[in-house]
Amino acid sequence: MLFSYNHYHHSIYSSAAAGITGKINKQYNNIEYYFQLKRTNDSLVKANENLYNKLKQDFELPDTTTRLTIDTINVDTIARQRKYLYMQAKVVSNSVAQQNNFMELHRGSTQGVTPDMGVLDVNHAVVGMVMDVSENFSVVMNLLNGQSNISAKVKKTGEVGSLVWDGKATNVVILKDIPKVVKVAKGDSVITSGFSDKFPYGLLIGRVIGLEDDESSSTHTIRVRTAANFYNLQYVYVINNLQREEARQLLNKVKKTNE
Repeated sequence: MLFSYNHYHHSIYSSAAAGITGKINKQYNNIEYYFQLKRTNDSLVKANENLYNKLKQDFELPDTTTRLTIDTINVDTIARQRKYLYMQAKVVSNSVAQQNNFMELHRGSTQGVTPDMGVLDVNHAVVGMVMDVSENFSVVMNLLNGQSNISAKVKKTGEVGSLVWDGKATNVVILKDIPKVVKVAKGDSVITSGFSDKFPYGLLIGRVIGLEDDESSSTHTIRVRTAANFYNLQYVYVINNLQREEARQLLNKVKKTNE
C-alpha cells in the first residue's frame, strides 16, 4: 500500500527494483552469451572444415598426358580426384612444457583417424602428426617434441631442410640443413615442402625470427616462431591423404625389388 498509493515511494521503489533487475539480467545475458559463443565457435569450426575440403590444392588431376586412358577412379563433380580430406577434432588435452609434448584429440579410428596423419590448427598452420589412435581418441606428437622431424622449405628461396625442436623455447623450432649461401632473413615464411605424405605443399609452419650460425658448419641454424599457438589450441584439423597408401605400396615394392 505504501508503494502503490504514494508517488514518491513508488518512484524510489521502481528505481531500486530496476537497478537490481538490470544487474540480474546483465549477469544472465553474460552467461547466455558465453554458451551461445561456444555454440557459434563450434559452428565456425565445422564450416571451416567444409571450406578446407573445397580448396584447389586438395585435388589432383590424373596424369594422362602420354596416352588416353579410361579409369575407374572416383572423382568429384569437377572431374578432379580428391587427395586430401580435412576432419575437425576437439583438443581434450595438450602439453607444451615437457621435453616431448603430445596432445589428445576426441576423434579416433571410428571417425576415420589413423596414425601418420598430419594435424593443423584452425588457421591452417602445422601442429604435428598423429602417433596412435583408439576407437574415439587419438594422440598427436606436436612440433614441440624432441622426436619431431618435418620436411620444411624456405618459401622465398625454395631450399628444403629439416624442422626440429631443441626444447629451449615454446613456440620456437629450428630449421636445419639450409646452406649458408642461401640468404635467409627475419620474417621469411617457412612452409611444408610437399615431400611428406602427411601434409600438402605450402602450409605455413612459421616465420624466421633469427639465425645462429656456427663457423665450423656450412649450414644455417634458423630459429622459427611457429604459426600455431600451442598455448591456445581448442580445435584442430586432421588431414587424411587419400592417395597415401597407393604411393607407399609402390615405394615399398620398388625397395623390395632392389634389396
